[in-house]
Amino acid sequence: MHIDKLLSLKNKVAVIVGGAGKIGLPISEALAEAGAIVYIASSNEKSYMNAVEILSKKGHSVRGIQLDMSDENSVRDVINLITKQTKTPDILVNSACIRPMKKFMDDSIDNWDLSMTINARGSFIINKLFGNAMAEQGSGSIINISSIYGVVAPDMSIYEGSNFETEPDYPFIKGGLIMLSKYLASYYAKKNVRVNVIAPGGLYNNQPEPFLSKYKAKVPMGRMAVEDDLKGPALFLASDLSSYVTGIVLPVDGGWTST
Repeated sequence: MHIDKLLSLKNKVAVIVGGAGKIGLPISEALAEAGAIVYIASSNEKSYMNAVEILSKKGHSVRGIQLDMSDENSVRDVINLITKQTKTPDILVNSACIRPMKKFMDDSIDNWDLSMTINARGSFIINKLFGNAMAEQGSGSIINISSIYGVVAPDMSIYEGSNFETEPDYPFIKGGLIMLSKYLASYYAKKNVRVNVIAPGGLYNNQPEPFLSKYKAKVPMGRMAVEDDLKGPALFLASDLSSYVTGIVLPVDGGWTST
């Protein structure tokens, strides 16, 4: 098959949960640029409508849809609505993640529970229901967005002198998401549904010094990720370029986890 056909997502339907965020938005744009009909799904209507406006102005076929990923009925309704409007989704990108534990190890058990309800429960629900729908149609690609902190332990030294650090629930969620993805890759393989993971490093977002310098010093490529760094890996895993690839964790981290 010609490389252009392998790359193309023409007539494919992609749902990006959390598609209005710093990671989800460039992925939404990449899949739309490749020809997919993109649905940006979020519980926050203002957020997804703003993302739709941004990408629509660039000429992309993008729609917004409200979704509570922790509610099975909400997820079923979204799948049914999208299928009625277009077809069964071909691609799911799970980039949604709330981070409620702003007091870190001093935070409340209630905020831990909130994280588990949205991040763990929600990820299982959308993977299960979208995966089952894709299995029924005989094909599909699920891409779960993890993190380098799902692969290796946080380096607390880079946060010294800054007023923030990584939350304790975050590595728990992101590491668990990797193992869930590997399980599902095996579970759905015979139905031609692929399940893979992207594990990004830190995304540049005007972080303060001295964090920024310490982070760059730890990365072999000497910088933080930018939004365009996520486009290629997402398109690879969403398209037929990776038709024989399932169950992998693709680091997009400038070499952080290679050392």
